[in-house]
Amino acid sequence: MKIKQRPEDFVVREGYRFEPEAEGPVWVYRMDKQKVSTLQALERISKEFAVRRRDLSICGLKDKQGRTEQLVGVLGGALGDSEVLQSGDLRLKLIGRAGQPLSSRNITANRFEVTVRDLSPQEAERVAESAAEVERTGVVNYFDSQRFGFLKHGQGFIARHLLRGDWEGALKAFLATPSELDRSDDAKVKTFWREHWGEWQLRAPQAAGKRYAPILRRLREDPRDFKGAFLHIDRRLRMMALFELQSFVWNEGVKRYLGGRIPAADLIGLRYQAGALVFPRSLPRELRDDLWNRTFPLLAPDSQVENPRVREAALGALRAQGLALEQLRVPDSPLFFKHEERPLFIRPGKLRVHPPRPDELNRGKRKVNLSFTLPPGAYATLVVRRVLWFATETARPVLPSPSAKSAQPPTSPPAERERSSTRPGTPAAAAGSERAAQPQGFLARQRARKAARAAHRAAARNPRTGR
Repeated sequence: MKIKQRPEDFVVREGYRFEPEAEGPVWVYRMDKQKVSTLQALERISKEFAVRRRDLSICGLKDKQGRTEQLVGVLGGALGDSEVLQSGDLRLKLIGRAGQPLSSRNITANRFEVTVRDLSPQEAERVAESAAEVERTGVVNYFDSQRFGFLKHGQGFIARHLLRGDWEGALKAFLATPSELDRSDDAKVKTFWREHWGEWQLRAPQAAGKRYAPILRRLREDPRDFKGAFLHIDRRLRMMALFELQSFVWNEGVKRYLGGRIPAADLIGLRYQAGALVFPRSLPRELRDDLWNRTFPLLAPDSQVENPRVREAALGALRAQGLALEQLRVPDSPLFFKHEERPLFIRPGKLRVHPPRPDELNRGKRKVNLSFTLPPGAYATLVVRRVLWFATETARPVLPSPSAKSAQPPTSPPAERERSSTRPGTPAAAAGSERAAQPQGFLARQRARKAARAAHRAAARNPRTGR
């Protein structure tokens, strides 16, 4: 199965609402982009149209891999004389003016059109039936891999440094940890500062280094003020560092909660950037109605969770990271964790599966088009992978478990926790243990999968010798 093989294979259109004001201070544009993240697009708009970054507002972040239409607000004036502006692969059309900067409150829903490729004829024929299953059970509202950009690029959970007050470690992870996945000048800049850490009088030779100018200006003024330098990072990126850890704990807590309420035989597991996730294939009506109406907390120091099962699962996931609620604070800084209640399940709206067709990009394969709507903050990639779980290389059923109590509590010794998490029959054993959820890196996993496939092919040629 392949998604996003071409940008037009993954299209998202932002549904929106705002009160038009003829003399409003915010000019609202509809932006059409592809192969560019929302933050990268804002950076380009700021530079090319000489607009301060803080004067640009959006409703939400959209994926880099695909084609997206979303709103951008510009405080203080139009970007140009024309209603339609083109900047490379960015197209901006003025649609009105508003009294306030845009925010998540302005989103009504997101509409997705996704082409799934490289399916066998048998897999393509199963899609409609699986989509009907998703409509009956819904989809667990996890955070998908896109949420974990720092993790994906080898920078780890930057928030761990921040919670310890290790500002230098946090800054080094952000500024001096090049990604194995990145071949751009930005990675070269990070390599430069990894090799010249502390030599702030130097300047990276690549033009991409200019984006870090405010950080380096502060370090040249005071070479040991790592906190001040970190706080010169764009506010959204600073908050994303906290969101990644908070979202990971949410995912892990939800897995614990579902494992205690749904028989393991009814669960399937799917890998993602930060480990593994579990999804139900069927739910009794009473349980389904309860889960659909339930939320699960994004934890913060002031979190108060009344439901005992939810509290046990959420705090257990936090303890597994060596943390307690009162430790979710970044000392003496404007960075903070905020308690939120996130819906436990989502139901894709207007889910439609189009008939399979020949895949022109993959000989002998089929492609299937899916279309659906999702509320703000939900991940279309999760819906697609849940519908096509049987065509996903890393998917597997979760084996039957004798009892939800077989899993050891997170306060048990590490060695015992490791033994319990790999015990056959637990959801962690099939979907990945909590320890395994600490990723080895995207490239490392890809190499391991490639080696496993090669070994499987060799064994298939000759079961005894592999020849």
